[in-house]
Amino acid sequence: MVINQQSIHLDFNQHKIHLRYIAPTEPSTKYPVLMVHGAIEDGRIFYTTKGKGLACELARAGHPTYVIDLRGRGQSLPLIKDDNQHGQFETITQTLPDIHQYIYDQHQQPVHWLAHSWGGVLLASTLARYPMLSSEVASQIYFGTKRGVKSWSVERLLKIELFWKRSALVIARYKGYLPAKEMKVGSDNETYRSLVESVAWVNNKPWVDQHDGFDYQTQAKKVSWPVTWFIAAKNDLALGNPIDVKNFAAELGLSNVTILAKENGNQLDYDHINMLVALRAVNDHFIEVIKFLAQAEK
Repeated sequence: MVINQQSIHLDFNQHKIHLRYIAPTEPSTKYPVLMVHGAIEDGRIFYTTKGKGLACELARAGHPTYVIDLRGRGQSLPLIKDDNQHGQFETITQTLPDIHQYIYDQHQQPVHWLAHSWGGVLLASTLARYPMLSSEVASQIYFGTKRGVKSWSVERLLKIELFWKRSALVIARYKGYLPAKEMKVGSDNETYRSLVESVAWVNNKPWVDQHDGFDYQTQAKKVSWPVTWFIAAKNDLALGNPIDVKNFAAELGLSNVTILAKENGNQLDYDHINMLVALRAVNDHFIEVIKFLAQAEK
């Protein structure tokens, strides 16, 4: 199916949020998809302008697909280096509900939510805070999403214990944000506030909002969660270790977790990034993702 790409810029709360809209050129009755990236990322984890990536495959399957650049990331303005006085709270209480409502209004259909890494925590937090949205969410798929980290590996020591919890915080406190893009440790930057807030949860502290004390953990137990699929990767040893992904699924009272590995029939032992960008993924688990969305619409 032929697809078309365009950029949409929406004004929300003094920020211009960029959505990459990727959709089939032919009429389709399939539900729209909202895709949310993780920390020190932007929406390009899901697509390329040349038509590669999961977002493009979903569009070819007939789904109008919206890939968000969260506040200050990617093509959203102002950039973090120019305005970094925001964190997870604004994403959870403003950006994600606003963007979901925009997509729902455009199509008058339930929206599939799909996220990578920390983006899944942000989406789950949004639904825990606004459970009334559940009836408008057709399904959820979380790639490599964990909240706390309990698994141990050398990669965890280097990437989480030494960098994320220590060096990154020191640098961000000094500059007001983490210049991950300039440091070449990520595809985009992160605010100091979002770092502080995420580190608390990664440290397995209670799932409570530091801004207003909202208890996500308690509220999550009251949510009627849409059909949800957690996808982990065998070689994702720290950022989305299968152990930690399973723990987060259990925290939501869910258990549908798949580990991408050769021993489970996949073409590769995937890791945190190539589970979305590897060329082999197109004819591997991307096919199963499309089937999952179709089943959720029945």
